[in-house]
Amino acid sequence: MARQVLIATLGTEPQVITRALDVLREKGYAIEKVIVVHTVAEEVRQALGALAQEFSAPGACEYHPVAVVGEEGLVPDIATEADLAALLRTLYRVVLAEKRAGQLVHLCIAGGRKPMAVCGMVVAQLLFDEDDRVWHLLSQGWRPGEERVMHVQPTDRVWLVPVPVLRWSYVSPVLTELALRQDPWEAIQVQRAIRQEEEWRRKKEFVEHYLTPAERKVARLVCLGLDNAAIGRRLGKSEKTVANQLTAIYAKLHEWRGYRTDVPVSRAVLVAELAGYFASSEAD
Repeated sequence: MARQVLIATLGTEPQVITRALDVLREKGYAIEKVIVVHTVAEEVRQALGALAQEFSAPGACEYHPVAVVGEEGLVPDIATEADLAALLRTLYRVVLAEKRAGQLVHLCIAGGRKPMAVCGMVVAQLLFDEDDRVWHLLSQGWRPGEERVMHVQPTDRVWLVPVPVLRWSYVSPVLTELALRQDPWEAIQVQRAIRQEEEWRRKKEFVEHYLTPAERKVARLVCLGLDNAAIGRRLGKSEKTVANQLTAIYAKLHEWRGYRTDVPVSRAVLVAELAGYFASSEAD
C-alpha cells in the first residue's frame, strides 16, 4: 500500500498544519510524512519553529520544511509575479517527487496567502491521481492571531473539506505525459499544445467527414470573409444555393458541437470554429 504524505502550505499559523494532520488521522488516513512549503518571512520562521518543536516529539511522523526558492534565492513573501512563479515551481517539484516515489498525496491549501492555495490547485490538476486529495481546513470559534492551540480539542469544531480537482489526465489520457515534466510552466505549455492538437484533429474530422466537398468549399470561403454573393460568383452558384448549403453546414456544426437546441449556429460561429483550421490547413 502506498505511503501517505501530507503536503501543506504555511503562513503564520502553524496549528493549521497540526490540526489538519489531527483531522486526517481521525478520518483514518495513516499519514507518515509531513512536508510544509513556506516563505521565509520572520513571522513564518516563528511558525516553523513551533512546528519543528512539535514534530521533534517522540512518535511524531517525518517532518520536512521546504522553502520557496526563486531565481534570486529564498522568497520572503508572495508579492510579485516572480514570487508566484517560484511558489508554483516549488510546489510542483515537491508534489512531483512524492508522486514519482509512489506516495499518496494529501494537499492542504488552508495555510498561507491565497496564491498558495491557487498554485496548489494548479499543481493538483497537473499531477494528481484519483486517490490523491486536496483539503481545506475550516474551524469555528477560532480566529487567526489568537492563542495557538496546536491540536484539536474535544470542544473544537474543526473539519477538513475535500476540494474537487479536475485532473488533466481525466480530460485526455495523453496528458499523463505531463507527469514527466520537471517544470510546471513547461507542463502547462505541453498541455496547451496537446489540447490544441486534439482540437485541430477534431475539426479536421468534421470538415473532411461531416461536410461534403461542396460544403467544404463554401465553409472555407465564409471563413475567408466572403459574403454569399461573392461565394456564388467564385463557385459559379446562385446566392440561394450558397445559402442552402450554409444552412446544411450550420445544422451539421450544431450537431457536431452538441449545442443546446436553443443555441443557434450562425456565420460568426462558423468562422470562430473553423477559420483557424482552414488557415492552418492552407499553410501546411
